[in-house]
Amino acid sequence: MLLLGIDTSCDDTSAALVEDGSRILSNVVSSRVELHRDFGGIVPEIACRSHILDLVPVLEAALTQAGRTLQDIQAVAVTNRPGLIGALLIGLTAAKTLAYTLDVPLVTVDHVSCHIYSVHMEHPDLEFPYVSMVVSGGHTHLYHCTSHLEHCLIGKTLDDAAGEAFDKVAAILGLGYPGGRNIERAAADAQPGAVRFKRPYLGKDSLDFSFSGIKTAVLYHVKGQNAGRSRRTPRWDKKPQPRASMQQVAAEFQEAVVEVLVSKSIAAAARVNAHTVTLGGGVAANGSLRQAFAAASEKAGMRHAFPSSVLCTDNAAMVAGLGYHYAAAGRYADLNVDAAATSWQ
Repeated sequence: MLLLGIDTSCDDTSAALVEDGSRILSNVVSSRVELHRDFGGIVPEIACRSHILDLVPVLEAALTQAGRTLQDIQAVAVTNRPGLIGALLIGLTAAKTLAYTLDVPLVTVDHVSCHIYSVHMEHPDLEFPYVSMVVSGGHTHLYHCTSHLEHCLIGKTLDDAAGEAFDKVAAILGLGYPGGRNIERAAADAQPGAVRFKRPYLGKDSLDFSFSGIKTAVLYHVKGQNAGRSRRTPRWDKKPQPRASMQQVAAEFQEAVVEVLVSKSIAAAARVNAHTVTLGGGVAANGSLRQAFAAASEKAGMRHAFPSSVLCTDNAAMVAGLGYHYAAAGRYADLNVDAAATSWQ
């Protein structure tokens, strides 16, 4: 079954053609990071305007890359939650229009569930049950997954998601947007240990996450306790403080976040008696996280799996992939289906 996938949940515009849930014929992503860089984060109005400009060219490119036409499509899958509501509506409206004019079924999927599914596109032998960590700019969640369509939330972020914390700390350190990749680059040139940030485990048995405290600790370390009342630049921008201090802070911050993410994922799997752990979401592309995740799972005697970097960030291939299983189960959407800013859990 050939599905067209569409994703406009945040700032990236994406369309993909996927056959039978895993054979990717095309996966086109248009990113407008440069438009948001000067603002230090995603501006919803700019994102929505970009989707309007990009969606048709992206759809055409996906069809061309796959060597298919609109008449070959057997169903349309689209993200309708969670995300920026205006952005979601653009993709959803396009998907409804295509489904209606082509007279094919419409499937709507949860964006977080798509990140969970992304690992299956490159690991078709992955068996249920397993624990999946979805870690991105908006989510740091743990799920107990028992099928493609059944995911139970067992741990969640209570304040700043990991990706959001990376962006905010990058801004504090003067590294710019997007924060995750910039912190990873800075941390690669230094070893943690020059400073120490407390790991927020939230209690012995908690599977939830909180990264606002680490962000504040970085802020105070860089600008002092009066940071909230001061606009002065980071100390290493003023002589004689060496530049390496920023790199050491970046390395320690990254290590602290990675340590918590990994340890709670392994603890969650042990608690639900799962023998496999997976990663998904934009932050899952972080090399330090992947290495630590692999090492910890192997030490615990568990299998691990994560998608390649291109499938970690927002993309329509995972939307079409998961959409196939919804279609196979007959879980189609009506043309009056709406978008929602929040996830289903």
